[in-house]
Amino acid sequence: MKGIHKVIVGTKYLKYEFELRRNLTIIRGDSATGKTTLVDMIRTHMNDGESGPVTLNCDKRCYVVEGNLWKGQLDNIQDSIVFIDEGNEFVKTKDFARAIQQTDNYYVIVTREGLPALPYSVEEVYGIRTSGKYGALKQSYHSLYRIYPDSTTENIKPEKILTEDSNSGYQFFDAVCKEQQIQCDTANGKSNVFSYLKAHRDEKIMVIADGAAFGPEMDRVLQLVQTRENLVLYLPESFEWLILSSGILKDAETTQILQTPSGYIDSKEYFSWERYFTALLTEKTTGTYLNYTKKTLNGAYLGDGVKNAILGQMKNVKLN
Repeated sequence: MKGIHKVIVGTKYLKYEFELRRNLTIIRGDSATGKTTLVDMIRTHMNDGESGPVTLNCDKRCYVVEGNLWKGQLDNIQDSIVFIDEGNEFVKTKDFARAIQQTDNYYVIVTREGLPALPYSVEEVYGIRTSGKYGALKQSYHSLYRIYPDSTTENIKPEKILTEDSNSGYQFFDAVCKEQQIQCDTANGKSNVFSYLKAHRDEKIMVIADGAAFGPEMDRVLQLVQTRENLVLYLPESFEWLILSSGILKDAETTQILQTPSGYIDSKEYFSWERYFTALLTEKTTGTYLNYTKKTLNGAYLGDGVKNAILGQMKNVKLN
């Protein structure tokens, strides 16, 4: 499945209206905020159909999956939107992540906890906002392309940079930092970012991570950022997205894709947008001087023109 899908579900007493842009959407929040009510309404319509008390308007079929028989339920669902209410412990497992990785469904998961086995975006974590008889989804972490805290308006000159992994992204920023006499380090995985920041509590650090899959870590890392003035986050979709957005490829198709990624990224083929942008960049640069590989950075990306174009995408960050 690809594209943006609008869901309108309601009764004569309450209506929810929202859009889904990616294969994984997380709904979170405290009790009595309408999360379970939303799933209950989807379930009622699934069971009773058009003759029941719930109306559902969506271009895709909507289902609720729950309980110990979730695997068998998923086997019979294709090209649909699947809702899963909190309390279903299977969503935390690697078994669940493997089961949905190559399906062509979108998944809406209600949970109060991070789900480290799932690569969901910081952009697709929502609370429910209600106003009278109407409910909608409200982003929890604001805009993906901002520096957090999002009150930052002046250029930041980092004293130290932490990247989430040791691949080409780290190699790029490590080289840039050496030129600027700034320390650069890697957490060797997004799940290690929180513990690294706790162990280096007295250092002024800017974290650069792939926002397209950083959702499971965002809550606890953001709590540190909000209580410490010496931490900021920069969360582009991915390092590959930064390169594609820099304009160095001068490719019209890439420009079009970046404007509406959801229309091009098939959930069955790509579990996260980060994987898609890696594949796209690899494809577009194969056989050129910018030939890109994930593991080892091509030295061409450190040439002044290319490097400065990439850094130019990092608004409010001064690294050149």
